[in-house]
Amino acid sequence: MILRVDTGQRLFHAGDDALPCMIGRGGACPAEAKREGDGCTPLGRWPLRGVLLRRDRVPPLALALPWRWTGPTDGWSDDPADAAYNRPVLHPHRHSAERLWREDSAYDVIVPLGYNDAPARPGAGSAIFLHCTDFARPTEGCVAIAREALIDLLPRLAARDVIEIL
Repeated sequence: MILRVDTGQRLFHAGDDALPCMIGRGGACPAEAKREGDGCTPLGRWPLRGVLLRRDRVPPLALALPWRWTGPTDGWSDDPADAAYNRPVLHPHRHSAERLWREDSAYDVIVPLGYNDAPARPGAGSAIFLHCTDFARPTEGCVAIAREALIDLLPRLAARDVIEIL
């Protein structure tokens, strides 16, 4: 399946479904122009790398994508000086790293996108995910849809699927 994100209309397309979505506070930008901390969602076609689920908030699901539970020490490096830049890490971590265990529900479900990860270029942007939103605020560069819509979508996703951000 090809998931499509229309950044102009803020619509997420999965098969015949068109759902409202949130993108980065900086709007969308060409992948070549994406920089760490700019709040832009990178345009392009990105593979789905797997699923991270918060064990205390999401029930077990039958998924074709590789997945794992997250816990209070899980993080994602966002420090260009870190050898683990744009990869999962555990807290405490000596470099800057986003916490994946949050008070809000944004990271109850995370689908890491294959942006800037093969290999990661320091400073070109990190932690670009498909995740949950309550529509109260834009993301930091990710794509976000309603939590229940994302949970409903997960069993339909496969390793060959991609997200196209237009």
